[in-house]
Amino acid sequence: MAAASKPLGIPEFVSMLALMVSLLALSIDGMLPALGEIAQDLRLSDPNDAQLVVTAMFFGFAAGQIVAGPLSDNLGRKPVIYGGYVIFIAGCLLSIAADSFAMMLAGRVLQGLGAAAPRIVSIALVRDGYEGRAMARIMSIVMAIFILVPAIAPAIGQVVMLILDWRAIFWLFLAIAIIAFAWFAIRQPETLASAARRRFSFNQIAVGIKEALGYRAMTGYTLAAGIIFGAFVGYLSSAQQLFQSAYQTGDWFSVYFGCAALSIGAASIVNSKLVIGLGMRYLTWRALIGLTALSCLFVPAVLAGDGLPPLWAFMVWLLLAFFCTGILFGNFNALAMEPVGHMAGLGAAVIGSVSTLVSLPLGWAIGAAFDGTVVPLVVGFAVLGGASLIVMWWTERGAIPA
Repeated sequence: MAAASKPLGIPEFVSMLALMVSLLALSIDGMLPALGEIAQDLRLSDPNDAQLVVTAMFFGFAAGQIVAGPLSDNLGRKPVIYGGYVIFIAGCLLSIAADSFAMMLAGRVLQGLGAAAPRIVSIALVRDGYEGRAMARIMSIVMAIFILVPAIAPAIGQVVMLILDWRAIFWLFLAIAIIAFAWFAIRQPETLASAARRRFSFNQIAVGIKEALGYRAMTGYTLAAGIIFGAFVGYLSSAQQLFQSAYQTGDWFSVYFGCAALSIGAASIVNSKLVIGLGMRYLTWRALIGLTALSCLFVPAVLAGDGLPPLWAFMVWLLLAFFCTGILFGNFNALAMEPVGHMAGLGAAVIGSVSTLVSLPLGWAIGAAFDGTVVPLVVGFAVLGGASLIVMWWTERGAIPA
């Protein structure tokens, strides 16, 4: 395959990046409608174990991103992204052939590991070729598309399930990865000149991680983000059971899920408008306090309804909680990055890896506690919101912006 030698036009470049970045979200949320059938076909004794199909991919992603960024600084952007696609495709094939749950999870870990490269290194592609307002414009368009993917991914999985079976969803992921791989290989030139490459060293990565975690703001906001993300992972893991088993929404599951996802997207847009005037810390404190208070106040209503309040009430809480969560995601990452601007690539990888690794056991605990009610999820958001507030209080030494 001969790669292009000239930079792509912005419309094609943005479209290609959006496909690359969206692969991770599509591969996670697109599987949600299939978890019930996977549990049956692979003979799981506990239906809650099917949630590991979600968390296994997050685990692979957490491990992959800490290596993908620094490795691309050494080998160049294209070889690392090539490797990521190959690993992802291998993971899809393993999951398609899975005749045991262990084999399925191994495939999902590989998919997460592989998806980390196009997801993380694509940001470096933009940074290599653009800066200032041009870079901000491109990233805003890519992120807008990325926000829409979780809203439609379950519907895509649902349509595939109506026609074929759950293994066909992995064939779809594989086809999309091959298309993205070929498009990238043929059209995108290498953006990192040989003279600008840096030696890859695990020792240097370890030293960089130690330095990054030595900053109070970096450590504190990364932990706070991971704790809140844990509640979100708990929701992703149990969403199919919540809507289809507890609330009996059937094929409408993807609609309800999409509405909640769009609430996060709306929050991102609102945050971008308000953050310049109000500041990240002000918005983060208010969103985190609001999320925790909403969840704590909803717990008595949930218990009064025997753990299953009316669907409309649950959706009101979910939309408000996710709006607060959407405010938190971007601001936590930006606040954590503030002290590590001189090592932005590694700093971003550390934030992403550590926050994901912190979130996984918390999300698993919430998901595994699913008992046919929304109690574990709502209590999980209340408890983890409070824990994140404590960590943020420690990080800011008790200073709440007025």
